Amino acid sequence: QRQLVESGGGLVQPGGSLRLSCEFSGFTLDYYSIGWFRQTPGQGREGITCISNNDGSTFYVDSVRGRFTISKDSIKNTVYLQMDNLKPEDTAVYHCAAAWLTTPADMCIMTKSNYWGQGTQVTVSS
Repeated sequence: QRQLVESGGGLVQPGGSLRLSCEFSGFTLDYYSIGWFRQTPGQGREGITCISNNDGSTFYVDSVRGRFTISKDSIKNTVYLQMDNLKPEDTAVYHCAAAWLTTPADMCIMTKSNYWGQGTQVTVSS
């Protein structure tokens, strides 16, 4: 059974940091891109950063570039999202996803995916 399980969300003050993890099971990540998306009530799902498992190329949306970093550990089958200098507007449910034979840019911009995780809540508030 293919599963994506996110963890690491929580409540943090503005300017703080969090690291999200997404653990994959039931399939290998060969030829997949993996991405992080976020969604707020009443808004669509936004692709914020995606990475190719094959060559490590990345895509970042402008609103998080320089503050968020995506990385992967192929041995642990886990993808991470390091979030620094968090802002209240980063508050959302964060999902990880995997997309077959898709570039990181296409995955994030067009919200392409084959598999989704259940999401983890991130709240940035003082």
